[in-house]
Amino acid sequence: MAGGVCHSKARLDGKTVLITGANTGIGKETAVDMARRGARVILACRDMERANKAAEEVKKRSGNDSVIVRKLDLASLQSIRQLAKDVLASEERLDVLINNAGIMSCPKWKTEDGFEMQFGVNHLGHFLLTNCLLDLLKKSAPSRIVNVSSLAHERGQIHFDDINQDKDYRPWRSYAQSKLANVLFTRELANRLQGTGVTAYSLHPGVIRTELGRHFWPTVPLWKRVFYVPFVFFIKNPTEGAQTTIYCAVEESLQNESGLYYSDCAPKTAAPQGLDDEAAKKLWELSASVVGLT
Repeated sequence: MAGGVCHSKARLDGKTVLITGANTGIGKETAVDMARRGARVILACRDMERANKAAEEVKKRSGNDSVIVRKLDLASLQSIRQLAKDVLASEERLDVLINNAGIMSCPKWKTEDGFEMQFGVNHLGHFLLTNCLLDLLKKSAPSRIVNVSSLAHERGQIHFDDINQDKDYRPWRSYAQSKLANVLFTRELANRLQGTGVTAYSLHPGVIRTELGRHFWPTVPLWKRVFYVPFVFFIKNPTEGAQTTIYCAVEESLQNESGLYYSDCAPKTAAPQGLDDEAAKKLWELSASVVGLT
């Protein structure tokens, strides 16, 4: 049940890795691994108090003091642009961008800019951040972009006629749409980055014991919880859940691969809707338009 393990011994000395949502769960475990490999690690997080505590833990566990914290609220386009501006001003290179942060099955909330929260944070926020940092990634090539998606993309559909699901909001349907968007974004990104030395990967980390389910569990009826509880002991812990992210970030054999989907440290075939290049291009154009990307 622990799934695949990344066996790569690749070192990242002299390289810089930025991880969103790295103050908890698989993001923090990924940060520890990157730091152990010698990387300069940037934890981009919304809650600065928790991020600073996480940074101290990452330093202690990795033995690497080159771990810094940057403020990032993916529900705010202004915050995303400010983070990118800070990184471009302070960093000479960016070798790996790991779009890890996410929100799952929350109530019908809106981002600061009026987008449905799950689509806004899980897709649009990372879409804008990635595009703002592309020049630095190209300058640092060979470099990588890792998008943490989910098996939930298999149930996803991009509702182009109601992207914020104002007509019929359902938490799981919205989550699945945002995770499908991660897969399609990765495919289109790979197409647009051909020949630049920047490669992109999407992945399913597995079912993991993290804070991601904090909005889901309270909605489960008490009688159902009785059946769910035993399975908690068989799902991945954060260290196990971080393995495929780490694999996509460092595995040497992936150097010439781009745009593919991974699970348990191996390539997997995404759902048919995740292989639709026309939809990927359409989603890119829509996303660029709504976030004001020229």
